[in-house]
Amino acid sequence: MIAQKAKEITPFIVMEVLEKAAEMEQRGINVIHLEVGEPDFNVPKCVSVAEQKAFDEGRTHYTHSLGDPELRKQIAEKYKEEYNVTVSPGQIIVTSGSSPAILLTLGVLCDAGDEVIISDPGYACYENFIRFIGAKAIKVPVYEEDGFQYRYEEIKKRITNRTRAIMINSPMNPTGNLLSVELMKDLVTFDIPIISDEIYHGLVYEDRAHSILEVTDKAFVLNGFSKRYAMTGLRLGYVIAPQEYVRCMQKMQQNLFICAGSTTQRAGIEALKNAGAEVEEMRLTYDKRRRYIIERLTGLGFDIKVKPTGAFYVMVNAKHLSNDSYKLAFDILEKAHVGVTPGIDFGENGEGFLRFSYANSIENIEEGVNRLQNYLVKYHNLPRD
Repeated sequence: MIAQKAKEITPFIVMEVLEKAAEMEQRGINVIHLEVGEPDFNVPKCVSVAEQKAFDEGRTHYTHSLGDPELRKQIAEKYKEEYNVTVSPGQIIVTSGSSPAILLTLGVLCDAGDEVIISDPGYACYENFIRFIGAKAIKVPVYEEDGFQYRYEEIKKRITNRTRAIMINSPMNPTGNLLSVELMKDLVTFDIPIISDEIYHGLVYEDRAHSILEVTDKAFVLNGFSKRYAMTGLRLGYVIAPQEYVRCMQKMQQNLFICAGSTTQRAGIEALKNAGAEVEEMRLTYDKRRRYIIERLTGLGFDIKVKPTGAFYVMVNAKHLSNDSYKLAFDILEKAHVGVTPGIDFGENGEGFLRFSYANSIENIEEGVNRLQNYLVKYHNLPRD
């Protein structure tokens, strides 16, 4: 018999789009991928050299369960450099990607029946993490006219004596929008732990992203190397936690994961120390793509009320085409051979939207948007230029 909590895990629809696209590609159909949120860059050269060096030196054994001491020191220094906040290396738990960091954080905060506030739309997997540990996700609708930021009063009326955390994600997946520091200051007045997913920090194109640690030290920061450093397959992340929670999280890490990959941690040290120039080149390239895809999509009639300034996503209102974003996304895939993500993947309040990822070459983005334009002309009466 399959456990009920396993049955209740919902599909990650973007992966279903990707898998359908892969089936089409096996039949010889060329698909332009604007659905998946994965950097199209290789890891910085210094990172691959460091990983190989770690193998050559025999650094293939367990590390400390909290992580390589030098890596934790470098992460602490990075937060001091970028946000002028003081983090002790002893507050940092290095994990195999940011997903285990989410699990450790929710595991130390929540018992069965507790509640965690998340945005709707928001990252699709949050709710499944919360459900899997026996807690309940309390969804707060966020709206395009607000840049998909929380409304203070909408959170306030959903707080109960079972509320254990408020999750924020800035820059945000799926919208690419940033939360304001003013909103962060408002959120901490609830005196409830904030879980801040900062995985897209470093991929910001106007102004800058703020860490929750600039506002309070009573927060949990989730971060990693997948997005900023194009290290998705190396699986390296971390959580910065208030000191009083670390020992319990360490015991969870020891039992569930033991430690993050030893050679990958050495690569992470090198990324923090020496990959800055390549990371900046990636950021500038993403920005060119962002500006291009926003201009093209608005030219096709998609409404973008607040232009995204972070990550590598654009969330567009497509309700003039269909209120069934799942059906629309697969129709675009089958007829235009362009992969996009349906908004329903990110919550009920994402219905009617489509998410486009610009983690692809400018040439492929141009071809994808051209195909989309032809699709709209043929099937949705878009006037031809």
